[in-house]
Amino acid sequence: MTGRYYEEFEEGETIDHDKRRTISESDNQDFCDMTMNQQPLHLDGEFAAETEFGERLVNGLYTLSLAVGLTIPDTSDGTIVANLSYDDVEHPNPVFHGDTIRARSTVVEKRETSDGERGVVTMHVEAHNQNDDLVCEFHRTILSLKRPEE
Repeated sequence: MTGRYYEEFEEGETIDHDKRRTISESDNQDFCDMTMNQQPLHLDGEFAAETEFGERLVNGLYTLSLAVGLTIPDTSDGTIVANLSYDDVEHPNPVFHGDTIRARSTVVEKRETSDGERGVVTMHVEAHNQNDDLVCEFHRTILSLKRPEE
């Protein structure tokens, strides 16, 4: 378990996550297949070639999911009760096959639950590609365990 307990989060703290992932064509294809998303912009090379992007784009929900996954070891691995929300999701730049994605989380708010037994933590997550272009950002709110008393 590498995640943080509620008490270990500090408002204003920024966490640069070490894990990165290069997105392959099969990652995008598999995600589209699993979610039954048949948008030709993600799957049809000839269609995508005629768009302003000139090639297929990676599914934005895959980019969001990947960004969340990259944050988990440093934030909530083994210390989470539940993900409560993903808010204000934006995709300011496209993601293409072969892009390498990294993530950064900034703790924007934390508060104890009304019973005082757990805590709610909200983080602003940014995902960037290898060129440092912001490709996805959102707020992730989790219900976190407090450190067990010894």
